[in-house]
Amino acid sequence: MAIALERVRREGLSLHGLGVVCGLTAGVWLGAAEAPTKLVNAGFSPFAISLCMVAGVFTARWTFPTLLKGTGYVFADLSERKHLIVWALLAGALWAVANTLTVFAIRDVGLAVAFPMWNANSLIGLFWGRVLFRELEGASGRNTAKVVAGAIAIVIAAVMLGFSTIHGGAIGSHALRGVVAALGASLMWGTMYVPYRKAYLSGMNPLSFITIFTVGELGTVLALTLALDGGVHSSAFQLFRMPGVLFWLFLGGFVWVVGDLFQQFAAKYVGIGRGIPLSNTNQLWGLAWGALVFGELAKADRQHRWMVVGGSVIMILGALAISTAVASAKEQSSTNEAVLRECNRYGLDYQRTMMAQAGDEFDGRDGRRRWWDYLIVLTATAVFITLGVRAVVPPLAMNLSWVVILSVLLLVSLLVGGWSLWRRTRFS
Repeated sequence: MAIALERVRREGLSLHGLGVVCGLTAGVWLGAAEAPTKLVNAGFSPFAISLCMVAGVFTARWTFPTLLKGTGYVFADLSERKHLIVWALLAGALWAVANTLTVFAIRDVGLAVAFPMWNANSLIGLFWGRVLFRELEGASGRNTAKVVAGAIAIVIAAVMLGFSTIHGGAIGSHALRGVVAALGASLMWGTMYVPYRKAYLSGMNPLSFITIFTVGELGTVLALTLALDGGVHSSAFQLFRMPGVLFWLFLGGFVWVVGDLFQQFAAKYVGIGRGIPLSNTNQLWGLAWGALVFGELAKADRQHRWMVVGGSVIMILGALAISTAVASAKEQSSTNEAVLRECNRYGLDYQRTMMAQAGDEFDGRDGRRRWWDYLIVLTATAVFITLGVRAVVPPLAMNLSWVVILSVLLLVSLLVGGWSLWRRTRFS
């Protein structure tokens, strides 16, 4: 314990603080990731957009673990926790369904409105965290009040945004369908965090988890496209023959991966009940991209704008109320008991699992880079460069000045979040 305290003093950042930084960084990147899906308005089906975006996700997800830790490290981690492979595949499948629903939501109600609605997933994640993993058990009355108030705020905000969407004629003619799609995505994403938390209570590195996660998501969205979007005649396969357009969807997948990585680390270090609301500040950034870059609210009346802004602010305040409820000693003890339960169930070493959960590496991991690691990174880089060279500006009206400003903020957040994570845990 003394060594751990000395480490915190030396490095200047607690695990809770690290989780907060990761959650906020995730919000910035996840907020930007859906912007390329605006291409759905150019006549492509939501399934096509989702499949091409997930192809970019697949390419990026294998690259980051290889670059940061090496495949030797990743597969050693997976071999020690084989039972989590099926959970990672399940999480990927849930993500794929949710991501496809978000494209429908963006098409029918717009990015600025859809974002806050599907971010009610924090409420669902909070529920599963409490029921399945004993989060908030032993929490103080003040922390409990924050969580309850935050949950109520999220529900109120969802109702406000849903009402403003249905009655806001400036948004579209299929608003109700868009609302259902956004709420369905919320349900899928909220449930997806169950495998996340189960993995991290078992000490798995997020980089290892997402390596298998991506197989589940790509397989599921491909199956959805073949089954529901015309099979091999889907417009998705037309998009794959259009590298000038495909680049932007691959870029969206890349941006999403960066945000999701930070979200994974936030879930590991502060739990899904706190980490997910923090990452759901992406609604603020999604609103910025939708309104400032694509001008989604330019023709909306004043009442509609106030409903959207008010609902967004209330949901952000609710998420922050939940995330600022710092775990007490009693609550941390409940978490440790949940870790012990996972260790007893799957035959894991408790001490090593606790160290891994706290971001402390333990002996026996091979972090060397092999020739195929460099080949994976070079291949992925070549894919993005090839598509980027042939890219064309999407046929959408955009404010390029705001594109530059928001892109700079993306890079700044990446530097802050990445440095904090490296300095404290070496991406563990």
